Amino acid sequence: MEPIQVSAFRSPKKEELYLFVPTDGGLEKLPKELLTMFGEPTHVLDFELTPDRKMAREDAKEVYDAIQAKGFYMQMPPTEVEKLSNYAPSPEKLDNIY
Repeated sequence: MEPIQVSAFRSPKKEELYLFVPTDGGLEKLPKELLTMFGEPTHVLDFELTPDRKMAREDAKEVYDAIQAKGFYMQMPPTEVEKLSNYAPSPEKLDNIY
């Protein structure tokens, strides 16, 4: 599979809402309704995407396939449960605090 040059954009309307589009004119090809909902995109970074690339929160193959099929991929903010699961577990015993 050929690598895709991708641009990532952040939404001003919702924290941790991102849009991934092909670098070469990806925003111009998006539906106007999508951009209205997303807000004025703020460019974050450009990178080369392959299906086996390591990504922070998303499966690279899923992002790659969506960009190939729809021309974009929208990364939704994490749910509250996902946010809580990133915290380290509390210690087994709390009697050593004092």
